[in-house]
Amino acid sequence: MPALEALGWDDDWSSTFEQTEHDNLIPARVAAQHRGEYSVWSEDGEVRARAAGKLFYEHEVGGPIPAVGDWVAVERPDGERAVITSILQRRSAFVRKNAGNDSTDQVLAANVDTAFLLAGLDDDFSLRRLERYITTAWESGAQPIVVLTKADLCADVGDAVLAVESVAIAVPIHPVSNLSGTGLDTLEPYLQPGRTAVLLGSSGVGKSTLLNRLAGKEVMQTRAVAADGTGRHTTTHRELVQLPAGGLIIDTPGLRELQFWEGDLSAAFEDIEALAAECRFRNCVHAREPGCAVLGAVDDGTLELDRLRSWRKLQRELEAIAARTDTRLRLARKKRWKQYASVARQRSRP
Repeated sequence: MPALEALGWDDDWSSTFEQTEHDNLIPARVAAQHRGEYSVWSEDGEVRARAAGKLFYEHEVGGPIPAVGDWVAVERPDGERAVITSILQRRSAFVRKNAGNDSTDQVLAANVDTAFLLAGLDDDFSLRRLERYITTAWESGAQPIVVLTKADLCADVGDAVLAVESVAIAVPIHPVSNLSGTGLDTLEPYLQPGRTAVLLGSSGVGKSTLLNRLAGKEVMQTRAVAADGTGRHTTTHRELVQLPAGGLIIDTPGLRELQFWEGDLSAAFEDIEALAAECRFRNCVHAREPGCAVLGAVDDGTLELDRLRSWRKLQRELEAIAARTDTRLRLARKKRWKQYASVARQRSRP
């Protein structure tokens, strides 16, 4: 097992951990999640752990539950299982809304320095999907990096990079080929010892294949190689992997959808934000208002209409999520206070 420092542990984490008031606790990092159990890496080695019931109880009103990448306080195992009693405050978290109509969040990766946002240069390539990933990455607190996989299948990589630059404002872009290895060396500066990256993207973009190339061996299974030489993603859970050079990567399953949880669009849509500052009215919503600089940019061709439409769609989605979340938390807190009141009445009875 790597030492805690090799996993990203530092003086700030140590100071935070010292605030946990319990003598029998040790620090550990969540390396994998398997349904109701976790694999955690600690100074005692790798152990299986479960989350304390209070963490799930507090999650009902907005508290966190353990996620891959988290630093946690763990009770030393008395047998085969340890207990995660608390989660150290996250420095970053890649969060999405749970799929479907559920108004709860899902943390895909925690305490990540770099988010590798993978998009394949094949028939499934989508700028609008990439906008969504970039927006969520900026909100996470991690540095987004666009990785364009399957560069060997693209007739004009330069044109593809130019297209991505129109939505990836101030975000580095690296075209790579998992098949030939071209461009993989450009990712090494983000994978220094003790630094953590996460691989994110839809199914089939080559996340596990890229991880295997960076690791120099097969650490994640891929399906039978297709006719074009690319692997097919079969990852079913999130897992922290240490590379031979010391960097850390969290591999994730392919995402069928990436719905927002909270945040704003200012970092991912800096171009629209800058134009909005020039609008005649401060409360301009960029629809029909006179003197709208955003609409003016669309008219003169300096801003694509699809880009503005995407901004409007994502803004509406964030507003809807915020409304549903507020309602859920309000109802959960009301239920919790009713439970407290019921217990208090029972204790007061003679």
